[in-house]
Amino acid sequence: MIGYVTLGTNDLARGAKFYDALAAELGTPRMMEEPTFIAWGTPDGAAGIGLTKPHDGQPATVGNGVMVALQASSREQVQRLYDIALANGGSCEGPPGPRGGPFYAGYFRDPDGNKLNAFLMEAGSGA
Repeated sequence: MIGYVTLGTNDLARGAKFYDALAAELGTPRMMEEPTFIAWGTPDGAAGIGLTKPHDGQPATVGNGVMVALQASSREQVQRLYDIALANGGSCEGPPGPRGGPFYAGYFRDPDGNKLNAFLMEAGSGA
């Protein structure tokens, strides 16, 4: 149902470095690039993510309650994505760990303050 998610940035070059690093870990290339916008994903693939300077020219702000979740393939990849985020200007919102039932996740913010997580729904962990 979701085709892509777009987040705002006030510094596209700084944000691109952050998202390039996460996308590399997930094996997802840049799909589109314009002077004020970059998108990562694959045509006709899973939902992608875009980063943009606001069209109205106003500063980008963080949505209260908005979060983008990046699906990982293992606990180790959740940890790697979390570590990559922090190493590229992100900040911790909750280190990787079990979050109840089969849900395992680590939470972080990008350099503009947008909240993300890397998560895994573990088979056979019970609900």
